[in-house]
Amino acid sequence: EFDVVDYGDLAFDYADVSAFPERLTDHIRSILAAGTGSLSLGGDHYVTLPLIRAHAKHYGKMALVHFDAHTDTYPNDTEIDHGSMFYHAPKQSLIDPKHSIQVGIRTEYRPEDHEFEVIDAAQANDMSANDIVASIIKRVGDLPVYLTFDIDCLDPAYAPGTGTPVVGGLTTDKALRIIRGLKDVNIVGFDLVEVNPAYDHADITALAGATIVLEYLYLLAHKKHQASL
Repeated sequence: EFDVVDYGDLAFDYADVSAFPERLTDHIRSILAAGTGSLSLGGDHYVTLPLIRAHAKHYGKMALVHFDAHTDTYPNDTEIDHGSMFYHAPKQSLIDPKHSIQVGIRTEYRPEDHEFEVIDAAQANDMSANDIVASIIKRVGDLPVYLTFDIDCLDPAYAPGTGTPVVGGLTTDKALRIIRGLKDVNIVGFDLVEVNPAYDHADITALAGATIVLEYLYLLAHKKHQASL
């Protein structure tokens, strides 16, 4: 038996934007404290930072598995936005970059700017899904893992409905194969972000996002089944 509950939306107060990150962290902490898990749907990829804060307080330092076209590690010491949250997360000791990995990157980045392992999109498209899975498993080790999936990791042919599409991305088939391969990884939290219905057509992006979420639910069901044996 595997129970899934739609907990609803966390209301965003446009009159008090600065309070939202802490509200989100506290909200997820209460869910984790009840002995269950969290699957979150964004929104702006910035939401991953308050989500990770909640999980880190519950699980300690984690590894990050990050699917994206962008590294989101752009140095910005004055503010945190959807392009810099993974610059700040290691500095706040929320994730261990030496055990974290990014898949699908295809915008400019400098390896010296961060310690994440990167499998860029060109490499990922040449590798088999099994080889990518093996690289992820090797990188994260025994740490609890937070998995974040920015829908723009997929090529715009498979996910046109997003704010910052970049050509040359992964297919939905490869992404699903990779996620299925993570069935024995200790994933403790998950989010899927950056689906923008205003830019979608024929529900292509929404369907891709929903199917990725479903695959993650299968991982949770597998984990529960294994624990019961």
